[in-house]
Amino acid sequence: MKPSTSSPEPARPPPVRRVLMTADTVGGVWSYALELCRQLCSRGVRVELATMGAPLSPAQWREARALPGLTVHKSTWRLEWMDAPWDDVRAAGEWLLELEARLSPDVVHLNGYCHGAWPFRAPVLVVAHSCVLSWWEAVKHEPAPARYARYRDEVAKGLHAASVVVAPTRAMLDAVTRHYGALPSARVIPNARDAQAFAPAVKERFVLAAGRLWDEAKNLAALEAAAPQLPFPVYVAGDATSPGGSERATTRSTRPLGHLPPPVLADWMARASVYALPARYEPFGLSALEAALAGCALVLGDIPSLREVWGDAARFVPPDDPRALARTLRLLMNPSSEREALAARGRQRALTFTPGRMAEAYLELYAGLVRPERRVS
Repeated sequence: MKPSTSSPEPARPPPVRRVLMTADTVGGVWSYALELCRQLCSRGVRVELATMGAPLSPAQWREARALPGLTVHKSTWRLEWMDAPWDDVRAAGEWLLELEARLSPDVVHLNGYCHGAWPFRAPVLVVAHSCVLSWWEAVKHEPAPARYARYRDEVAKGLHAASVVVAPTRAMLDAVTRHYGALPSARVIPNARDAQAFAPAVKERFVLAAGRLWDEAKNLAALEAAAPQLPFPVYVAGDATSPGGSERATTRSTRPLGHLPPPVLADWMARASVYALPARYEPFGLSALEAALAGCALVLGDIPSLREVWGDAARFVPPDDPRALARTLRLLMNPSSEREALAARGRQRALTFTPGRMAEAYLELYAGLVRPERRVS
């Protein structure tokens, strides 16, 4: 028998066993990170989650402690998008390098930008959830001012030093490329939520919105202007004051619910007939995904990212047209089959954004980054 002349198969990357991941505790990145951690841990990956931005709330701490295989490393270093953050960014980078040296992860998964340029030994994945420059462009309709020059430079360094950059939508990836230059390696992986946590209930005659109410991107102002024209209430859930206290939302015509723990917010979504997010800027929109899973008809700002995610499964309105928003909400709230049909299309679309699919995409990406010699024993 002749010996085989075929070339040996190239060595396959070893399985990823440990990931060092960062997460801020202030916004939707926390929900994204915990959803991904839950899936990774269920597949035997140990996740070392380094938190920054603010102390964990009791609800966040309970959620994290419920995950076997997840270890939380807490800090309150200021985030790169906050005012005067650079001393904290440097201290956080030193802390992350110490964690990596002690924990020896296969991959460093950063849910922020600047630390992508730090000298980690493991390959680095950076996720572009949002950024100040694209936020400013969308919300203020002008380029970000000169005071963000250092932010621009530091973010660009982190993006271009990363082994790969991920964004939740093509629209967000395009925005990053436009502001910081072409990226050597990039991929879109949509966010996801667990449908079991957002089961629909009997619908009631009200509109719900949720998010950081102080953030102009969420566009509470449009709901405030539309609400007096509506014969049904508009409830808004979320923090009214920014982490540093410099921004504060005022609710006069809408009905504030304050910050709600995730199960309580899910209950409100289950009962709401319509979920309104007339956003000026929203790179993906986790809250809209949650509301769609809960059977809400979606009324969203007409921006590229939300069009990309929802297609014909939502109604879109110009973010700066409260009258159009009010007309659309009145139309959907009238007794008709349109709202139910829209809600059904939204839920069907939402069910395609599964946590399992998200996790498998990240695991495939991790495996492609890991070199055989970096296998963790």
